[in-house]
Amino acid sequence: MSEITEPSAAGGFDDARDATPAAGLDWGALWQLLRLGLIGFGVLAVILWLLAQWNEGGAGNAVDAATGTVTLTLSQEPPQMDSTRGTDQVSFRILGHVMEGLLRYDANNRLVGGVADRWEGTEMQWTFHLREEARWHTGEPITAHDFVFAWRKVVDPANASQYAFIMFGIENAEAINAGDMPLESLGVRAIDERTLEVRLARPVPYFGKLTAFATYNPINEAFYESRGGRYAADAEDMLYNGPFVISSWVHGASLRLEKNPNYWDAGRIKLNAIDHAYITTDTNAVLNLFKDGKVALTSLNAENLDDALQQRWRINRFADGSVYFMELNHAPDRLTSNYHLRKALQAVNDPAELVYKVIKLPGNLPGRSLFPVWLKGVNGYFRQEYPAPEQVPDEALGRRHLAQALDELGLDEPPTLVMLTGDSPSANKQSEYYQNLFKQKLGIDIKIDRQIFKQRLAKMTAGDFDIVMAGWGPDYDDPMTFGDLFASWNENNRGRYVNPALDEAVEIARSSSDARTRMEAFARVQEIIREDAVILVNYELGSVYVANPRVKGLVRRAVGTDPDYTNAWIEEA
Repeated sequence: MSEITEPSAAGGFDDARDATPAAGLDWGALWQLLRLGLIGFGVLAVILWLLAQWNEGGAGNAVDAATGTVTLTLSQEPPQMDSTRGTDQVSFRILGHVMEGLLRYDANNRLVGGVADRWEGTEMQWTFHLREEARWHTGEPITAHDFVFAWRKVVDPANASQYAFIMFGIENAEAINAGDMPLESLGVRAIDERTLEVRLARPVPYFGKLTAFATYNPINEAFYESRGGRYAADAEDMLYNGPFVISSWVHGASLRLEKNPNYWDAGRIKLNAIDHAYITTDTNAVLNLFKDGKVALTSLNAENLDDALQQRWRINRFADGSVYFMELNHAPDRLTSNYHLRKALQAVNDPAELVYKVIKLPGNLPGRSLFPVWLKGVNGYFRQEYPAPEQVPDEALGRRHLAQALDELGLDEPPTLVMLTGDSPSANKQSEYYQNLFKQKLGIDIKIDRQIFKQRLAKMTAGDFDIVMAGWGPDYDDPMTFGDLFASWNENNRGRYVNPALDEAVEIARSSSDARTRMEAFARVQEIIREDAVILVNYELGSVYVANPRVKGLVRRAVGTDPDYTNAWIEEA
C-alpha cells in the first residue's frame, strides 16, 4: 500500500443498522397481549431477540457470529483464477484470500513474510527462505520448486500471460517471453526445497514488493499437470496455500470461501467463512441486500447515496489508488490511430464536469495524469514534483483538430466510433455522458458496445474497439506500476500504442536505481501520454461505502488485496 493512503477499517463505524428496524410492528398491541396474559415475558424476549437479529442482519445472513461467517457480494464472476494469467481486480481479490506469495501485506499495510519467513537482497540477487510450516491446503509442504514452476509458466510465451512483463526484471525473463531463450534459463532456482534464489536482469529496487503480487504466487507442478488444462477452472481444480480455500463455486451465482486449517498462520484467521452469496453488477440490488441485512458491505453511487444518508448509516470513504481513462485504439486500421482525431477528443474532454456533475460522489478527483496523486517521487509526491496540467476543455481547438483529421482520413463528415464499456449502472452513465459530449461538441457519433465484465476483457484484449472505458489499479508501490502500462511490449497496452520515446523513458526508469533519474523518466512518460493523446484521463477513483458495524478488522488498501478480510472478525451482538 502507498504511504499516502491510510488503511480504512470497518472497526469503529457508527451503527449501520436500519434507522427504523421495527417498522410495521404495533408495540401497543404487543403490550396489550402481555398485559392480558396472552403472551409471557419469555415470548416477548424471543420476539425482541428476533428483532435484534433482524436489525443486525438477522433478516438475512450478513454476519453470523455463531458460525463465523460474513456474507458479501461480488460485482462479477472471477474471469481468471490462474495466477499466471489473471489480470483483473475481481480475480485478484479472491486470490488474495486463498493464495499467498513469498511476502504479503499485514493489517497495518506493512510488507511482511508470507511463505518466506526471511529474505535478503542485493542490487542483482535476492534469496528467500521458505518457512517450514508453509503447506498447501492438502497438507503437502510448499517448496521452492513451486515458485520456479509458476514463474516459468508466467513468462512462457505459450501461456500468453498478459502479466509476463511484471517479471521482466528477472534475468532472461524478457528474452524467454519473446521466444528467444528456453524456460530453464529464467534467473530463478531452487537451491534446496526451502531456499529460492532470484537473479535480476537489472536493479529492481522494489522487487520485494513485487513478490506480494498475485502473479508471483506458487503453483504445484504435479497438481497443475493433473488437471489436464483445467487448472483453476473450478474450486476442485486449485491447490490453496492462503488463509481460505474455495469450498463452493457456482459459476455466475456464488463463491464461498472457508478457513484453511493447514494455512501456516491459521491462528491469526478469525473468520470461518466468507460467503459471496450474490454475484451482481446491480448496485441498487446490493444496497437493498445490505438494507435487508443479507450482506455486510456495499459500495455506493450517486443514486443510492441519498438513500444511505436517509438510513442514517455511517458513510465511509476510501481512495483506492486507481485511475480511470478512455483508452484509444492505435492500431493502423482504426480511425483513432489518427493523431488529430485523438487530439480533438482530448480537447473537449472535461474531467471536472464528469466528476462533479455526472459521477457526483465524494472523493473522486478530476483526471490529469496516468500517475495518481499518492505516488511518491524523489523527496515528496511525484505529482507535486512533476505537476500535470489541468485538462481545460476547448471546443474551438477540438474542432480545428477534427477538421484536420477529416482531411487526413478523407472523410466528409465526423465518423462513428465504437466505445466498449461495461454493463454496470456507473459505466452506462459515463458512456452515455461521453456519447452526448462528443456528439454535441464534435458531431462524432458514439456507438456504445456494452459487455459483461469477462466479455469486455476479451474484446479489450482482442483490440475490438475504437475507445474503451478502462481503469488501472496499482499492483505494487512504485510509479512503475503505472509507468510501463503503455510501453510497446506491455500486453495490457490494449490500444497497442507504440512510441520508441516512451519505451526509452520506461527503460531508463527500469534500469536506474537513482530516484531522480527514475522520476524524470516517469515525468517524460507523463508528458508523452498527454501530448500524443495516448489515453483520455477521466478521474482518480474515490469510493464511498457502508459496512456492517459488527465486522471488525476489515482492511482497505490501494496496493494489495482489497477489501481484505484475512484479519477481520465478528463482534458479538
